[in-house]
Amino acid sequence: MTTIDEFLNDANERMHKSVESAHEHFHSVRTGRASAALLDRITVDYYGTPSPLKNVATISVPEPRMLTIQPFDGTLIKAIEKAIQESDLGLTPSNDGKMIRLPIPQLTEERRKELVKLVKHMAEEGKVAIRNVRRDVLKHLEEMSKNGDVGDDEERAAEGKVQKLTDDHVAKIDDLVKRKEAEIMEV
Repeated sequence: MTTIDEFLNDANERMHKSVESAHEHFHSVRTGRASAALLDRITVDYYGTPSPLKNVATISVPEPRMLTIQPFDGTLIKAIEKAIQESDLGLTPSNDGKMIRLPIPQLTEERRKELVKLVKHMAEEGKVAIRNVRRDVLKHLEEMSKNGDVGDDEERAAEGKVQKLTDDHVAKIDDLVKRKEAEIMEV
């Protein structure tokens, strides 16, 4: 019986990680306000090594609609500027030679809808990851049943628990999507 419990605990952990991952991705989608988390997905070529922007510069929010980026190494300013321009953020950096200023423009209705679509796509990826965990666990349960390690009743009960875990985690992602959508659509 412990093996079924181990599978269920493992499934719960992996599903929770999928929810957390989706939540992290949502932070990098911009809303109308400036947030340092917007730049979490940006990587900069640092002497031939792709490095996260937050590891090579200080990012601050001096105003509600402005981000400033102060590189630790002044030679990186052009690389940082290029990485931001090539990202899907739709932001235009300006630099004064020492610091990059990143004004956050007011979102248009059309851009808000695009961002909501992007969030829903990210959420769907998280749900697919959760369903993949469910599929793996169900496959293992089926193998255990075939090998005679567990009975049919135990297998069916465990399948029900796995489905409940799946539904709970998918609902968490749906809740996160609703909150992020409200945040994006807020004018």
